Amino acid sequence: MKFKKNKAFAIRHTRWVVAITIAAFLLSVFMSFFSEILLDNAGRFVSFVILISIILLGIFFDIIGVAVTVADERPFHSMASAKVKSAASSLLLIRNASKVSNFCNDVIGDICGIISGTSAAFIVIKMEHYYPFIDMAIVSVILSGLIASLTIGGKAVGKELAISYAKEIVTVVGKFLSLFNRK
Repeated sequence: MKFKKNKAFAIRHTRWVVAITIAAFLLSVFMSFFSEILLDNAGRFVSFVILISIILLGIFFDIIGVAVTVADERPFHSMASAKVKSAASSLLLIRNASKVSNFCNDVIGDICGIISGTSAAFIVIKMEHYYPFIDMAIVSVILSGLIASLTIGGKAVGKELAISYAKEIVTVVGKFLSLFNRK
């Protein structure tokens, strides 16, 4: 009996890995394409706003992933018994914490990290056109350091918030997801 459970788990896990790999590919292509279109038509200031937005998106999803991972189910059971609509969605998130964390922290977080790097390269290339007298290698290194520090610092702050306010964050995400639930 135990072998059948492990085999069923392995099959489900393999399906998840294949599905999340395909989803990651499609999301990264979409996000790369979308950011390239935005950056291509944007001025210098707007390009930096787009870059910061990509970094903030990665931090935002990291907060959700951590909050779902550390949240306790008990308050959401109480909310479900009180017929709070979002409780079921929140419980579903918590019960699938490893998948939610994988999607939010790894898929979205890593895609945002990669796209922020390529966006920085795109910005440096555009800057070279306007400022040919500046050494773009130095600008590139400084921009890379800035992106890394903002991402790491933002995620450090975000993780602390996610741990301290896990219930509230999962509640908000559950409310958002419950908007799409027809039941």
